[in-house]
Amino acid sequence: MDATACNGSRDSSPIFYLVGMPSLQEFLLLPVFFIFLFFYLLILVGNTLILVAVVAEPSLHKPMYFFLINLSALDILLTTAIVPKMLSLLLLGDCFLSFPACFLQMYLFHGLGCCEAFILVVMAYDRYVAICRPLHYPVHMTPQTNAALAASAWLAALLLPIPAVVQTSYMAFSSVAHVYHCFCDHLAVVQASCSDTTSQTLMGFCIAMVVSFLPLLLVLLSYAHILASVLRIRSREGRSKAFSTCSSHLLVVGTYYSSIALAYVSYRADLPLDFHVMGNVVYAILTPVLNPLIYTLRNKDVKAAITKMACPQGPGHSGDL
Repeated sequence: MDATACNGSRDSSPIFYLVGMPSLQEFLLLPVFFIFLFFYLLILVGNTLILVAVVAEPSLHKPMYFFLINLSALDILLTTAIVPKMLSLLLLGDCFLSFPACFLQMYLFHGLGCCEAFILVVMAYDRYVAICRPLHYPVHMTPQTNAALAASAWLAALLLPIPAVVQTSYMAFSSVAHVYHCFCDHLAVVQASCSDTTSQTLMGFCIAMVVSFLPLLLVLLSYAHILASVLRIRSREGRSKAFSTCSSHLLVVGTYYSSIALAYVSYRADLPLDFHVMGNVVYAILTPVLNPLIYTLRNKDVKAAITKMACPQGPGHSGDL
């Protein structure tokens, strides 16, 4: 369809109407709002506590925790890019987004989501060096190297979605484009276009596969080497200690890829639209909610640092789980 006819005027920008979850009954809007609000506050408080604890506690100034605060910052930014608008939609019925706001939200959601996958790879590499090459760890994982690894993850992730977002912005939309989602997800916006969506759908799928499976492959490769090294340790206590340093990261990786799998299954399966929307929402908030819980419950250093902040006269911290 001609872009002029579809948009009405080449000088006017379309407005995006977020449909949300069409099957959600009106009497459920308020309970769902409070559920998402609770999760959002939990994400903000939990990840902020980790950020402050790691920065304030000198004993946590280690590569592992440097990457952890990157992950916490990502979780705050990722959820803040989408959840406030979802809350406004649920409570106030504020369904409209301007063209720039929609594409900014799309870019931030996908860029920060990619960055989370890359930071998890960097964290896996950190554990690989710590366990498989412990004598070289201080040499390999210097502050400069850590900063370069984190910066590379952020830069690559924030550059990767640009082609898809820019090309989607050139698609033709009606003056009020209906987006069947709670936020401006790339696929949902593409499907709202009146242009041919084949190439954009394929591009989005290819980027999603690269961002999902390549980092997962690198994480699995790191842990294959870690497992081989740990099994060579003769003492049971040594093996247990080595495995325990990876437990929190493994749980986070499992949570992250489980949420991706859920989002993918909800999209591919012949399910109502609401399931597809909820699959993406779970992907967006599940890992940010669980990350602080995992690292405070499974990691004695982080738990002790947070306890020390809350109760300055409390006991000092013990070693890492």
